[in-house]
Amino acid sequence: MTSNEPPHTCADVRRIVVCADDFGMNPSIDEGVLGLARAQRLSAVGCLSLAPEFRRDAASLRELDVDAGVHLNFTEALGESGLYLPLPRLIACTYARVLDSGRVARQIERQLDAFESAMGRAPDFVDGHQHVHQLPQIRHALFRVLARRYPRQGPWLRHTAPGCLDGVPTPLRRKARIIAALGAGPFAKAAAEAGLRTNRRFLGVYDFAGGAQAYDDLLTLWLRNACDGDLLMCHPAMPAGGRRGMDAQRGAEYQVLSRPGLDEWMHTMGLRAVRYAAMRQ
Repeated sequence: MTSNEPPHTCADVRRIVVCADDFGMNPSIDEGVLGLARAQRLSAVGCLSLAPEFRRDAASLRELDVDAGVHLNFTEALGESGLYLPLPRLIACTYARVLDSGRVARQIERQLDAFESAMGRAPDFVDGHQHVHQLPQIRHALFRVLARRYPRQGPWLRHTAPGCLDGVPTPLRRKARIIAALGAGPFAKAAAEAGLRTNRRFLGVYDFAGGAQAYDDLLTLWLRNACDGDLLMCHPAMPAGGRRGMDAQRGAEYQVLSRPGLDEWMHTMGLRAVRYAAMRQ
């Protein structure tokens, strides 16, 4: 364990948020996420609120006992006009402070508006597609927008500092730390100053490869390592033949997360997948 990881001393009962990202991206993702949420394998769902599929499937999501939030998007247009850049370019632009801050804020507002219109309520949380919410300029605009829109109680936010990574392969540890280095510290500091809540630490980072067996092995490690208050990210979709790359891996994630016996195994490990509010009790 490195010095920047939290001590792995956890409570007997460990409550974690299990959050599926990318709801609204396509029908296979939405079907898989809704199925896992109904089976109580998920406790949070991050939504691409400007995507056409989100508008179609929001009513089904509204019925479920999960936190639903805005998966803030600045990298994939999904048929919509707006400020969307490839991730490396977006990172460079935000660190150089060359984006139009007004345009950034308006894009955040549009995504919050779209979520509220479809879901009939404010989001439970905000995070970022490809973790863009923590980048400079975007995070600055986000905190200003949240303070204006939700002055009494804002949504909880995703903190990307990695949790315990015992047993996780070195390249995946490195990826988790790179994600955190792009803004986890300043983001958490700004959240605390704004009085907004975050998860304790973050799990689920990997290379989206290896099929069901690789994901099963990693999930076991993440869950064994999880501490009370952590968040586990996942990207499931209904499996289908002929898919490759990340699309195929999404199906593999679904297979693992839906497997019989997972609930019982988590229970024996003292793990509970809960909505964020349950971790505050």
